[in-house]
Amino acid sequence: MEDWLTVAMPKGRIFEEAVELLRKAGYQLPSEFDDSRKLIIDVPEEKMRFILAKPMDVPTYVEHGVADVGVAGKDVMIEEERVVYEVLDLKISACYLAVAGLPNYEKSEINPKVASKYPNLATQYFKGQGEQVEIIKLNGSIELAPLIGLADRIVDIVSTGQTLKENGLVELETMVNITSRLIVNPVSYRMKDERIDQMVERLSVVIEEENE
Repeated sequence: MEDWLTVAMPKGRIFEEAVELLRKAGYQLPSEFDDSRKLIIDVPEEKMRFILAKPMDVPTYVEHGVADVGVAGKDVMIEEERVVYEVLDLKISACYLAVAGLPNYEKSEINPKVASKYPNLATQYFKGQGEQVEIIKLNGSIELAPLIGLADRIVDIVSTGQTLKENGLVELETMVNITSRLIVNPVSYRMKDERIDQMVERLSVVIEEENE
């Protein structure tokens, strides 16, 4: 399998959109992709192996070389700071990072707390704003933090804003726009450059056509 390409993909919405993009680029991916619970799916026809992982873990797999390429959100790339090449903006799963809180939120000078699953990113952002805050790392249900008094504000991904609204929160600041990126292991890029460049070229054509 030395000439195979191993691709790390995040489960969920990004996976579905990335698979659709690959199919449009001419990759013959089996229908089992759409409902499989497998964590590893081989596609012998394309000489490709797909690893399905949690979004935050994809850059780790690519950095350590167990995957040649991967699909990761820009939010994960900023947070994880892994040693990988970011070679293409896939322009899928568009969303943005925002600061949110309760409608009556007022800035406090005394030990302001921010909850997020992006502690590094949040720290960088508030430091850039000249604001010193205490970051509380949470892994899920970030919106709960202001409701129970754990934190004054949160930093989280926003797609439609519906989740914030349903939990009585409002967006306070927009931080950065997010899309998913194609990332590559540096060693793989030297060893399998032809296959990777071909993938980038095929995907680029589709992305350009869809964003004209």
